[in-house]
Amino acid sequence: MCHTYDRRPAKVSEVSQLQDNRLGIVVIGRNEGARLVRCLDSLPRGVACVYVDSASSDDSIKATRARGVPTIELDEPPRLSAARARNAGLAFLTAENPELEFVQMIDGDCELQSGWLEAGIAALSEDRGLALVFGRRRERHPERSIYNAFCDDEWNVPVGPASACGGDVLCRVAPLQAIGGYDPDMIAGEDPDMAVRLRGTGWRLARLDHAMTLHDAAILAFGQWWMRCKRAGHAFAELAERHPDLRDPDYARSCRSIVIWGAVLPGLLCLAVVAAAVTGSAIAWLAGAALLLLWPAKMAQIALAKSRTLPVRVAIASGIFLMLGKFPELTGLLRFRRGRSGGRGSSLIEYKQATSR
Repeated sequence: MCHTYDRRPAKVSEVSQLQDNRLGIVVIGRNEGARLVRCLDSLPRGVACVYVDSASSDDSIKATRARGVPTIELDEPPRLSAARARNAGLAFLTAENPELEFVQMIDGDCELQSGWLEAGIAALSEDRGLALVFGRRRERHPERSIYNAFCDDEWNVPVGPASACGGDVLCRVAPLQAIGGYDPDMIAGEDPDMAVRLRGTGWRLARLDHAMTLHDAAILAFGQWWMRCKRAGHAFAELAERHPDLRDPDYARSCRSIVIWGAVLPGLLCLAVVAAAVTGSAIAWLAGAALLLLWPAKMAQIALAKSRTLPVRVAIASGIFLMLGKFPELTGLLRFRRGRSGGRGSSLIEYKQATSR
């Protein structure tokens, strides 16, 4: 029988719809501190749950055990990854309950929103062709930094059929097991990779028009934003290599964009400036000026498009930072390529700050 534990009083609807042993919850985390406590306290009472920890150095293990939550501690060898943690959590739940039908994956920096599990299970029960569903993930404090606001916008994908997903998803267990779960060798991009493999076997995914989780990015510094972009570049590079013929999403195109804006155009700009300085050629100076104007022109184009749904300040900042992000994304892409050519796997690229309770 699956382990359950009490967190908060359950609504009648939660008891009637969720306490049927069809559902389990996998929480993963690393040094989430107070964020993890909020996550655990948001989960419904009476539902089987397990927490998988990736070598935290804070009090995450103590906090989960104090709440009676079954806890798995991953050793760092061979490699820590969110994928490995999710697989371990799913294996635990299915060993406890072989009849498990649905599993909610949730990151330890997120809080589950009321009514989501009922809405998600209803959608999966009504449409047997859906392998997974996800809802609206919102940022807890988008007002604290422009970087948090970027995340809140990033999570707002269109309602309806989806081609990829993030870390918080409600999955049907059988198809997830049939594709071998998440790829534990991926340190970033494991969620869209899993989604692509599910779609490749005929399953569909959907984003529901329902609040799902409240995420605490806690990106308050430029350096954190830089590392998050670097992680994204690594993910794009690996996804493009694994799925070179995929066009929705088109990861190969994303990689080309990173290389063009992060390396090719800056290289051409440098050549034009050097040529102009050496030769004094007006044509070289004009070429350099034209190349330099490409970045603000692209930033303005993005800002204008974003202004339809975002406040003007956030839209302008999005245009600027989405283009500046090509440079850290390029470092992540090159890190993946270097590791792959050397036959080495990648270690975690972390941007979050550990918190205390």
